[in-house]
Amino acid sequence: MRRINLTEFRIAHRGTSREINRQIALNLVRTRQPISRAELARLMGVRRGAVSRLVQDLLDTQQIFEGAKGETKRGRKPQYLFLETRQRCVVAVDISASRTLVQVSDLLGHPLRPLEQLPTPADACEVVPLLARGVAAVLSDKAVVGECLGIGVSIAGLVDTEQGRLLRAPTLGWVDVALRDPLQEATGLPVVVENNVKASVLAQLWAVRSTAAEGPVVFVNVSDGVGVGIALDGQLVRGARNGAGEFGHIPISMDGPLCGCGLRGCWETYASVGATVARYLGRSASWPDTNPPDITMEEIVARAHAGEAHALDVLQQTGAYLARGLSMVVKAVQPARIYMSGEITDAWDIVLPSVRRVLRELTLVPEDADIEIVVVPASEQPRLRGAAALVTSPAFAAPVVA
Repeated sequence: MRRINLTEFRIAHRGTSREINRQIALNLVRTRQPISRAELARLMGVRRGAVSRLVQDLLDTQQIFEGAKGETKRGRKPQYLFLETRQRCVVAVDISASRTLVQVSDLLGHPLRPLEQLPTPADACEVVPLLARGVAAVLSDKAVVGECLGIGVSIAGLVDTEQGRLLRAPTLGWVDVALRDPLQEATGLPVVVENNVKASVLAQLWAVRSTAAEGPVVFVNVSDGVGVGIALDGQLVRGARNGAGEFGHIPISMDGPLCGCGLRGCWETYASVGATVARYLGRSASWPDTNPPDITMEEIVARAHAGEAHALDVLQQTGAYLARGLSMVVKAVQPARIYMSGEITDAWDIVLPSVRRVLRELTLVPEDADIEIVVVPASEQPRLRGAAALVTSPAFAAPVVA
């Protein structure tokens, strides 16, 4: 049961139940479209007349529209309802150490134009002008994109979402960077900023066919670093100071490699892409790495799939280190499932046996070792989809009551 928050609450009024039902109807249209009024009434368990009034509200506010008519053996043909995504768009931005991506999409996250790939500047002072140019580029064809509702920014690092500031990003080397306000000023558009893995959780929560809201879920991204996002009861867990989920910076060895956060032996110094490449080359994964790698993660994975023993061994070691951190996540949250993304998923067939073996050694009950792990391919762009959801999801959220 949830205790009523007596400092932040909302009193119910005569229209509260209608407001709740309206949001339920809107989300059913979003997830089940095309859908008829009769089907909507059946799913909601209410009379057709009540649904018709809710639908009219949504039509009047241009949140849905009536489309094609369906076929029926007798009686009136049903007219299908659709979410109104025409001539409306959002801009999604994903900033990581290796590159910055800018994409324009519709309200369901479908890309409207090819994405822009930009080099992430070393100097944080250059990032807002870079983003402003990228946003202008993807919005240049007004006939295609229509009205832009805002910009969602996902970034690798600790983010103060209320202030729209990046507090610290070890993989970028940035500290206390204002993003929201200067980007709003440069573009004239509303801006929302969030940690990239928390944004990825949001992408799963708001995916059209998602079951992510049905229990505690965790999203793990293994790339330049290792990030973890957590959702409980369909809501992101941010923590009192925005740092919830920073498992990547929990040491798993007190005398391990130096991490960009200043600690030694952090989980990401063993499980990240950089750590895997360094291990393959026989180097230390300490930060900063002043020697450019002679090989990429993609090449290591390709060599492993071709049967190279050294590449196979290195990736299996990464799987074991990945499981050490996952065991902490499982013990802390006990999620219903884990979503896994990043370059490591290209070698998932190789690393999964090591992950399962070490989880069995380190978890307390067998069910935790056998937790469902869902691979989210890089082609699905979870961070960009999450960035788009930062702008679009409030319109579909449940009303706050009590």
